[in-house]
Amino acid sequence: MINTKLKVLFTATLFLLLFNVSANVRVVSVAELEPETKHIRAIELITHILTTYHYKKTQLNDQLSASIYKHYLENLDQNKGYFLKSDIQEFEHYRFKLDDAILKSDLNPAFVIFKRYRQRVDERIKFALNAVNQGFNFNLDETYRFDRRKDDWSVNNTELNKLWRKRVKNDVLNLKLTGKEPDEIVKTLSDRYERIRSSTFQLNSNDVFQSFINAYTTSIEPHTAYFSPRTSENFDISMRLSLEGIGAVLRADNDYTQVVKVITGGPADLSDELGAEDRIVGVGQDKEKIIDVIGWRLDDVVDLIRGPKGTIIKLEVLPKGTGSEGPSKIVTMTREKIRLEEQDASSTIIDVPNTDTRIGVIDLPTFYIDFAAQAEGKKDYKSTSRDVRKLIKSMMKENIDGLIIDLRNNGGGSLSEALELTGLFIDRGPVVQTKDAAGRVDINYDPEPGISYPGPLAVLVDRNSASASEIFAGAIQDYHRGIIIGEPTFGKGTVQNVIDLNRFIKENDVDHGRLKTTIAQFFRVSGGSNQHKGVIPDIIFPTAEDSSDQGERAYENALPWDKVKPARYYPASAPVESFKTARIEHEKRIKENTLFQLLMDDLYLKREASDRKEISLLESKRKAEREKILAAKKDIKNAMRAEKGLPPLEDKDDDDNTDIAASEENEDDKPIDILLNETAEILNDLITPPKGNIDTRTVNSKKTARLNNSL
Repeated sequence: MINTKLKVLFTATLFLLLFNVSANVRVVSVAELEPETKHIRAIELITHILTTYHYKKTQLNDQLSASIYKHYLENLDQNKGYFLKSDIQEFEHYRFKLDDAILKSDLNPAFVIFKRYRQRVDERIKFALNAVNQGFNFNLDETYRFDRRKDDWSVNNTELNKLWRKRVKNDVLNLKLTGKEPDEIVKTLSDRYERIRSSTFQLNSNDVFQSFINAYTTSIEPHTAYFSPRTSENFDISMRLSLEGIGAVLRADNDYTQVVKVITGGPADLSDELGAEDRIVGVGQDKEKIIDVIGWRLDDVVDLIRGPKGTIIKLEVLPKGTGSEGPSKIVTMTREKIRLEEQDASSTIIDVPNTDTRIGVIDLPTFYIDFAAQAEGKKDYKSTSRDVRKLIKSMMKENIDGLIIDLRNNGGGSLSEALELTGLFIDRGPVVQTKDAAGRVDINYDPEPGISYPGPLAVLVDRNSASASEIFAGAIQDYHRGIIIGEPTFGKGTVQNVIDLNRFIKENDVDHGRLKTTIAQFFRVSGGSNQHKGVIPDIIFPTAEDSSDQGERAYENALPWDKVKPARYYPASAPVESFKTARIEHEKRIKENTLFQLLMDDLYLKREASDRKEISLLESKRKAEREKILAAKKDIKNAMRAEKGLPPLEDKDDDDNTDIAASEENEDDKPIDILLNETAEILNDLITPPKGNIDTRTVNSKKTARLNNSL
């Protein structure tokens, strides 16, 4: 099973492979942009593997050809800002012929399209460099449509020039609103545009091949991908599980560098100021000036961010939910050595207000295990299940009345640890079923009889809980062992394997890269899959967005939900008949919970900003919009502070965009997790039902609940 570190790397690769380019910074000539012999051999092997061994049996036919064509154009020009409609019409004859070309190992169509793309980039940058020096009237009431993914291609250069004039005007206005002087604006943007051109002109034949092959692989299934030699090198760095930097996984998103995931325990995580979907637009070293990195290659941005342990780095960040106009914030942190395998489970205890209930919480960032130490026979090797067992034992000595396993943002990890962890809460039985490409179904069991924790249990999940997290949560739900709370999970129920192509193509000093391919699918013991649907919580928080565009469901060609024969298992005794009552109490409580309602207000602001497709270029309107956003955020922060008896923020203190949805600081400078606290309240309702809602079938003695496995 793919572990968390690999999964996020693969995600980054899939979204825009164009930017995982060679370290060689020289300009590549047009004459060099031709398929190489190694590419011909690699595509032959890749095609054989995908058509023979992939879990999803897909024919290389005209239908797949059309999908490859679409994905390749998106890889190059997703926002439709470079190609003309006439280019697309000229390429149209490839739509249903790429399958034939692949079968013949003919890569010429990919290179023909790329060369035209490179030409169009050169033309656009020349226009932008000229436009940035012309000056703009910001008193005109016009708008710039910055999200054109679903629009048509521009009919001609005149139409494309209008689009780019507005793009440049918007870039100038963004910098103007931050207080930059005209000369500084021109220089910053001129450098930015030149960088876009130079990055494109540095792409070589390996990069073109990778982008095209990934249009092929992702047309089959979203977790299948090809890694060029350069990308494989980054893959190896991640496998060494150690780097010095800020502890964040990044990907390219059009001209921006976007945060995919913040690594638990790293500087970014400890700063509490950087989160998933934030965009890094500037990087500075200690006291040096921040460098604009919009339009930079991902590799180059990563090189700027990485650095020696103990050194200071400054990031200019556009927080999630803000448009290209900001407002941005400056995040300063100290680089440290990040050991990805040390994302240990940790515990806390929540005393539920106005009760004598104590709820233990285990925060689990990933499903980890030290395979090397285990193989060496070391008795004290680290693993999720071992650490959680110790934490449970410690908290039971503290007389906890219930336990929450927090799997938010847990992208998965070791399958064996998912089995072991489930086994801490059930006596024995199957945990998950695996179906391979040949249709064979294997059942994976709890490896050790006995229960480490028999008491009331809740599992907290969100849209980023995936893979091994979904196996654990799904098993707990199927066994009626506890209650699942939060948001519908990611929906990744597939297994991938990474194949080194060099094992099959023997050529000295020639690296053919690697292929990650889907080989199996997971199924719950109840027979259904977590694939696509994810795990649906018993109580869904209102923070959950429309799940149709979240996680696996957002991929147009993701494997569909499926089912197999249920395994034989014996449910436990959680009072599932009381979940409805607990849900009603939860809904009543959050309506009266000021902090919860403020959290929803903050999320609404972010969703509203994320849904925008265009923006005003009228300076007065932009200023008003900016001030409205800042004022709304400040109002929310001050209301939260008032709830905790703190004075309102002074203007000088309110110069950032703290993520209210995640946490807010109290008097002791400790975070308040609104969703976690509400989860504890829900679990308390099931341990000690509210007056008037006591069900004779529900254990209402906390001591008896702990001993008799009521949840």
